[in-house]
Amino acid sequence: MKYLMWLLKAAIFFTLFAFALNNQQAVSVYFFFGTLWQAPLVLVVLVTFACGLATGILMMMPRWWKKRRNVRASQQSQLGEHPSTMHHGL
Repeated sequence: MKYLMWLLKAAIFFTLFAFALNNQQAVSVYFFFGTLWQAPLVLVVLVTFACGLATGILMMMPRWWKKRRNVRASQQSQLGEHPSTMHHGL
């Protein structure tokens, strides 16, 4: 199983490496007010993916914090109601 995982990781790496080698031509990305960014296509794809990932994480963080806060509050209320369930540091 260990060797199968290494083989899978190597296949993914070489696929991404071949993608990067095949997409080295320069592309132009036009922003507002006439600004222009020229970079290799693979870099533009990587930056776009990273920005999307960061945006998704930032959008989910308030929900994660709220859920975490609710879990902590419910755990504290359960411990307060049932003192026999309290764990001692033994």
